[in-house]
Amino acid sequence: MSGGPPPMVATERLRLPLWTAADVAAILGGEHHPHWHRDYPRPDDRDVATLWHDGDPWGPRHIVRGSTALGSIGFFGPPEPADDGVPEAEVGYGLVREAWGWGFATEALRALLAETDRLGVRVRASVQPENAASLKVLAKCGFTGLRGSDEDGNLVMARPLPSPETGA
Repeated sequence: MSGGPPPMVATERLRLPLWTAADVAAILGGEHHPHWHRDYPRPDDRDVATLWHDGDPWGPRHIVRGSTALGSIGFFGPPEPADDGVPEAEVGYGLVREAWGWGFATEALRALLAETDRLGVRVRASVQPENAASLKVLAKCGFTGLRGSDEDGNLVMARPLPSPETGA
């Protein structure tokens, strides 16, 4: 595995550009850009901005529909070998409330998973047990491995890499 996902990942309806230094400065500074939804960035986005590293292809990305950023998605750092030696990265995502229910989180996550599959990286996610919508997104995206819970009580789920023979 080398590099990481490309700086821009796109789907039929969405663009997922990496955050820039200017984006992070605006997020941390409480600024609002005209191309951002009025409720973006969310508090979680501000937290993630503190972890951002310039040029990291595994960092946070905007979820953009048309010309409007509706949320973010990205990894909490580059992949590291899991206990079984497979490179693994943790993903996180979130949308403004107005964008819920349109399939944007599922679409964005599937796009990033296509890239991690290409790179041979397994992906895990932590989700609050009462977050039914996020659990549904993870299930639709193939997160079948339940690994228990983390120190915050979140369920930790993993998505197996597709089999090289079948691609599934």
